[in-house]
Amino acid sequence: MLSERDLFFRHLAQTSEAPLALEIQRAEGIFLFDVSGKSYLDLISGISVSNVGHRHPHVLRAINSQLDLYLHLMVYGEYIQSPQVQLAQKLASILPAELQSCYFVNSGSEAIEGALKLAKRYTGRSGICSFKNAYHGSSHGALSVMGNESFKQAFRPLLPDIHFLEINNKADINRIDENTACVVIEPIQGEAGVISVTTEFLSSLRIRCNETGTLLIFDEIQSGFGRTGKMFAFEHFGVIPDILTLAKAMGGGMPIGTFISSPAIMNSLSCSPVLGHITTFGGHPVSCAAAIASVEVLLNEKLIESVSEKEALFLNLLGNHPLVKEFRSRGLLIALEMENFETNKRVIDIAIRNGVIVDWFLFNPKSMRIAPPLTITLREIETACDLLRASMDEVLQTS
Repeated sequence: MLSERDLFFRHLAQTSEAPLALEIQRAEGIFLFDVSGKSYLDLISGISVSNVGHRHPHVLRAINSQLDLYLHLMVYGEYIQSPQVQLAQKLASILPAELQSCYFVNSGSEAIEGALKLAKRYTGRSGICSFKNAYHGSSHGALSVMGNESFKQAFRPLLPDIHFLEINNKADINRIDENTACVVIEPIQGEAGVISVTTEFLSSLRIRCNETGTLLIFDEIQSGFGRTGKMFAFEHFGVIPDILTLAKAMGGGMPIGTFISSPAIMNSLSCSPVLGHITTFGGHPVSCAAAIASVEVLLNEKLIESVSEKEALFLNLLGNHPLVKEFRSRGLLIALEMENFETNKRVIDIAIRNGVIVDWFLFNPKSMRIAPPLTITLREIETACDLLRASMDEVLQTS
């Protein structure tokens, strides 16, 4: 009989030639456990998904309660479903008055697709500005606004009329004009290796979009829900977008995403034509129930309030290691930059062997990704950093 490992490689489509292929049997809190019982400290949260930890009890209770009521009923937007309504109200209560209308989808890529369509529909324009080294997903529209040519060249032709700007380059802002439907930007560039937009740049971008009637889209798919030390990263800058995209940590481990705007903008998808955007499983009631619970955990357990202290501890314990050339962070989204990818990969492989899961960034492979669940304790950070330092020491000694 073939093992599940054999079946994995035989029947599951592969995304790379060398997947990690860890065979995980269960997860709890910040830990993953493989089939042999070995535990791993998960310092990447499934790529910024498990902000409230794996299988948080409050999230599990919400999921189980919804299972007793109903699963899928109808395509999104036709029936009044309590989990969808309550989640929309919950998000509206923690967002500015400009962002009160939610369209629920299944993922971050879908949220970007919906946001781009909404901007083009509302403005009647086709031009889109994005940024170099931006990552917004892998579907065709999202890929079109990705700011890395090596990941998209094999899939051209993509959407036309896309223009790439340089982050924090104020001169580039003048390329936004009356033909531009939207500008899509990550306030904190994730896959570039935790590169932050400056407040001055984002403020100037907001002013230029106002002047030209261009919609400003913030991609907070990776930075949202407490990851940066605020519920949403845009709160660090005092700039409010016209459209906000969220996903990843939103569902507490369940698949869900959303794009959010004002009712006036969002309503343009409901007519001329009707059903201007539609999804079958978007806003799945179980995912919505989990998302409500996840937000409640962030607020009730005051997880966001401890992010800065935990960020400082990571800096103190890892920032001065000889292999670390630069330590960049915004809350618990952290990048440790090494000399090159080869060094970083060696450290990552040894760290995983030592029971700590870390990763690299797509567009900055010489930087190590650290993005643990926000539930991680100070003692757990110390344990993880001891293992990471030992992994880096091993590479240093064998170089």
